[in-house]
Amino acid sequence: MTPRTAVVTVCSASRLVHVRRQQAALLRGDDDVVRVLVWLDEEPPPSPKQVPEFAGAVVRHVPPGPNGLRLAAGRNAGAAAGIESGAELLVFLDADCLPGARLLARYREAAARHRDGLLCGPVTYLPEGVVPSSADEMRAATAPHSARPSPADGEVEAASADDYRLFWSLSFALATETWERIGGFDPDYEGYGGEDTDFAFLARGATVPLLWVGGAHAYHQYHPTSKPPWQHLDDILRNGRIFADRWGSWPMEGWLDAFAEAGAIVRDGCDWIRTPDR
Repeated sequence: MTPRTAVVTVCSASRLVHVRRQQAALLRGDDDVVRVLVWLDEEPPPSPKQVPEFAGAVVRHVPPGPNGLRLAAGRNAGAAAGIESGAELLVFLDADCLPGARLLARYREAAARHRDGLLCGPVTYLPEGVVPSSADEMRAATAPHSARPSPADGEVEAASADDYRLFWSLSFALATETWERIGGFDPDYEGYGGEDTDFAFLARGATVPLLWVGGAHAYHQYHPTSKPPWQHLDDILRNGRIFADRWGSWPMEGWLDAFAEAGAIVRDGCDWIRTPDR
């Protein structure tokens, strides 16, 4: 029997175009999916009259905290709404991700075999101007990010203990009882970064296996960004400290190294701080 599935997406006005495409894709697919949208802006979420793709979805509102958008608290609220709707499987997709033609099927198959697992499918980062809308177009655009394993379609590969740092919250799935075993995301994280690696480490501490799910493709839609993400520097430092105090090491090391190389931050003992004269 197919488990009742909730697809949880946290979103805001800045990604409204992307999430409308995502919701349209879900509406073209499985009718047995509970779509849960968590609106993260201060203003109330748009109505179905304003955004037709929101019609039929369960919508929750989690306004920003003092330090920015509350992605962690938003995902927790979305999971709670999915569970209230009777979901046995929670699938999380970021607002800018399109579901592949077999994403839900592959996550369901993997969950049936690994009810205790934290399931992660491959992610393709689409180039500017590429927005696939059919299975054939998605197949042609598929190029999973090389930083993580991408098993063959239908295969499930166990991750190593070191791989938990490779968990990305933009596409993952797990059974509701596994979600409850991990305990959800830590709402102390506000703004950009750190909450997903913290969640993965909580899963590792709860002996929840991290599993790579072949064929559960998601497609990250292009949007402009900076590398490193200068607009998130203070978020990264603040959330990084929360993580380091808990786990004894810093997340997002690649970004920290890039900021340091640019002269924006320096080491201060075990801490990273803004360069004093900058």
